[in-house]
Amino acid sequence: MSEAMDFELAADRLRKAREDAYAMPLDQIDVSQAELFENDIQWPYFERLREEAPVHYCAESEFGAFWSVSTYDLIKQVDTNHEIFSSEPTIVIEDPDEDFDLPMFIAMDPPKHDEQRKVVSPVVGPRNLAALEPVIRGRVCAILDSLPVGETFNWVEKVSIELTTQMLATLFDFPWEERQKLTRWSDVATANEESGIVDSEDQRRAELFECLEFFTRLWHQRADSPEPGNDLISLLAHGEATRDLVDRPMEFLGNLVLLIVGGNDTTRNSLSGGVLALNQFPDQFAKLKADTSLIPNMVSEIIRWQTPLAHMRRTAKEDVELGGQQIKAGDRVVMWYVSGNRDESVFENANDFVIDRPNARKHIAFGFGLHRCMGNRVAEMQLRIAWDEILKRFSDIQVVGEPVRVKSGFVKGYLELPVRLTAT
Repeated sequence: MSEAMDFELAADRLRKAREDAYAMPLDQIDVSQAELFENDIQWPYFERLREEAPVHYCAESEFGAFWSVSTYDLIKQVDTNHEIFSSEPTIVIEDPDEDFDLPMFIAMDPPKHDEQRKVVSPVVGPRNLAALEPVIRGRVCAILDSLPVGETFNWVEKVSIELTTQMLATLFDFPWEERQKLTRWSDVATANEESGIVDSEDQRRAELFECLEFFTRLWHQRADSPEPGNDLISLLAHGEATRDLVDRPMEFLGNLVLLIVGGNDTTRNSLSGGVLALNQFPDQFAKLKADTSLIPNMVSEIIRWQTPLAHMRRTAKEDVELGGQQIKAGDRVVMWYVSGNRDESVFENANDFVIDRPNARKHIAFGFGLHRCMGNRVAEMQLRIAWDEILKRFSDIQVVGEPVRVKSGFVKGYLELPVRLTAT
């Protein structure tokens, strides 16, 4: 893969960020700042935390005080201990608005979490995945065959968003001609006024209520059906633990947001991140073209290298010692998956993209324990099929301009990735 993009600009930014990260007093580091992720300069700050303060207290931030957990083993320790580290009331660093709280099963502890997750998990079970594979392949082929060869276009819009939106529409059995609503609702759900996606919190809430209204109509249509379908709404409407969910509208909306964002962001941003990684490490693209059997392992490496969701939060239920630090009951504890996936004690040369990395599947982008991402196999399948079909059609995907990243410390993704294709 030829290097059409000049990576020196990004390298200069990173060198400056490293100077800043190591010059700053340790207790002043705040890795929750969205600007770090927007400019892709968070890496040296996490590197320093892993080295000097793997459990680090930030006393002041936009969101209030919080603990950062940045090493692989300590993240795993928190993620697998729901008795002490609770997912309630939320899994993001920001506290929920009291007047707009959206309960969702990922932000619940057992037994309620287990009951609700069990209802929807069949949609991504092995039998359904086998049935979905030819559908996904057909759609991937149609998307790739429609791309303009030799012309610059935004890969995020034409490929990453389109594929994941089609997949979401399938999982929800959503009206096909209106599927772009799903993309919009996914973006709005994780947006704030600084993101450029919404102008105000009032607008964000109004659009999410439109989402609720739309899905409530679908719910009633499917709840009345004597033969429930195998889509997410039918499963919820007929599930023993969730059949009254529509009567709790904010909880219904919360779970819709969870399923929409969860079904969108991992695949969407990994599809874009993989293209960027292969440009940044052209030797790996040569390796891939020489041996396409590396695609499944490369998919795991893409997800590790990209880490589409930067963090998950827990709240301490009791006083506890972690990594030599005393955490108090009620404290925010933030697991930075984006840092754990670059932990050199687990992943050698962790900042490099290595498609045949022996332990790539050990990444923690999907989390651990009972909250491990329900749709991880769907995401992996979409990425595997996409790269299989990409390599049949294109000998090169050149990134020809600076990527535009999402301004967020939660969703680690892309708004724009300008590329130019060369046909095989």
